[in-house]
Amino acid sequence: SATRRRLVGAGASRGVAVVPNLIDGQKVQSKATTFFDVHNPATGELIARTPQSTPEELKQAADSCARAFETWRTTPPSTRARVMHKYEGAIRDNTDALAKVLTEEQGKTIADAKGDIFRGLEVVEMSTNVPAMLQGESLTNVASSVDIHSYRVPLGVAAGIAPFNFPAMIPLWMFPPAITAGNTFLMKPSERVPRTAVMLAEMANDCGLPPGVLNIVHGGHDTVNFICDNEHVKAVSFVGGNIAGAHIYERAGKNGKRAQCNMGAKNHAVILPDADPRSVVNQIVGASCGAAGQRCMALSVAVFVGDSKRWIPMIAEEAAKLTVGPGNMDGIDIGPLISNQAKARVEGLIQSGVDEGAELLLDGRNPSVPKGYENGYFTGPTIFTKVKPGMQIYDQEIFGPVLTCIEVDTFDEAIKLVNSNPFGNGTAIFTRSGGAARKYVDQIEAGQVGVNVPIPVPLPMFSFTGNKKSILGDLNFYGKAGVNFYTQLKTVTSAWREDDHVEKLSTAGVGAQ
Repeated sequence: SATRRRLVGAGASRGVAVVPNLIDGQKVQSKATTFFDVHNPATGELIARTPQSTPEELKQAADSCARAFETWRTTPPSTRARVMHKYEGAIRDNTDALAKVLTEEQGKTIADAKGDIFRGLEVVEMSTNVPAMLQGESLTNVASSVDIHSYRVPLGVAAGIAPFNFPAMIPLWMFPPAITAGNTFLMKPSERVPRTAVMLAEMANDCGLPPGVLNIVHGGHDTVNFICDNEHVKAVSFVGGNIAGAHIYERAGKNGKRAQCNMGAKNHAVILPDADPRSVVNQIVGASCGAAGQRCMALSVAVFVGDSKRWIPMIAEEAAKLTVGPGNMDGIDIGPLISNQAKARVEGLIQSGVDEGAELLLDGRNPSVPKGYENGYFTGPTIFTKVKPGMQIYDQEIFGPVLTCIEVDTFDEAIKLVNSNPFGNGTAIFTRSGGAARKYVDQIEAGQVGVNVPIPVPLPMFSFTGNKKSILGDLNFYGKAGVNFYTQLKTVTSAWREDDHVEKLSTAGVGAQ
């Protein structure tokens, strides 16, 4: 992890708040001796410390979830949904406060922070309809007087491991549908951005979740391994990098748990010559550089077919107009990267592009930032052309505001290039031709396709359907697939035959005075 671990004494954290665990509906100060520093990415200032929750605290949280499940699972689905209705309103009412905390610890602009919260809020809205998704199926008289009923039941304790780039949205992808389906939930936010998740969990408890239904613990590898190993945890949701995702999927699977792991991406847009130039330029700049490029659906590769390559300089010109600075300042388009290590990695990849022969049209290294923010982790919009597969800037997920442009002669060549990439989170095509768009949708392998839409993240009445090496597991996040992940089918075969006892019941009381 790029986050530094520190051993500190009892008084070493004075003046800097230690983020609490949330167990049984109460904030619990950790007895940890190991901490992760939380910095404001815009200033480099130390703003909090995340504890490595102790083994005793982790066990306490998991045991609490297990106890709460015994009563929560039999709570009527409509009652659970009403908590989500109330929670939806609470998030709306507290969006400004949440966005302020989110921007301070993650760095993205206030506008992006509110978008982060809103996209999570949409999953909360979807969760109010979970009871309808729990309805089962039945078939009567499969044999003489024999009926079969099949319905969905919760698994037990589910757990979530979230990344740094969406401190609100990703936890809200996880615990609202899981909880409304009748599970209890153990949440581990990213140690880099823990305060947003704690705030969200407190709000959920205030809206009526019983103690232990939603607990928050903290840490790094030790907490991840605890979640994968603990006997109470039946399912694990993860969003993050490939190495961690593969580890979680394997370790959880070996312990008999379900796992869904959304991982790396390399999202391509194909631009045909008949597309609208102004729309292409504006959308590609926003999709590649927005949120400082720190999103798994960032559009990081633009494939220009034929004469559309003449728009590449226009993209560089438009990207150069974006303003870099602290996310809480008006007029800022791009905030900082999450850490100094992330900045160094992105800038190292930019240099590799230069060294390997790509043409650097716009260099975002050492951007101009407002006075007082010179210690922030800023990298500005960066545009490359003449990029080829095999270059590091093409092969690796950069996770920064960097767009790589590739030129091809034919549409078929573009489709082949996109399909040859091992990742399959998302892709987009820009065209005015319905036939071309339909061909692309039909032949492309990526799981989420945008037609004149640069970042085609589905609304939560659908599911997030990345594929190929972008996911491990066969059930996707949120929507019906998400509910299926957090539930299992129970099928009951019943035989109730009419007999003498039924005859006695049917005539009971006849002739009584």
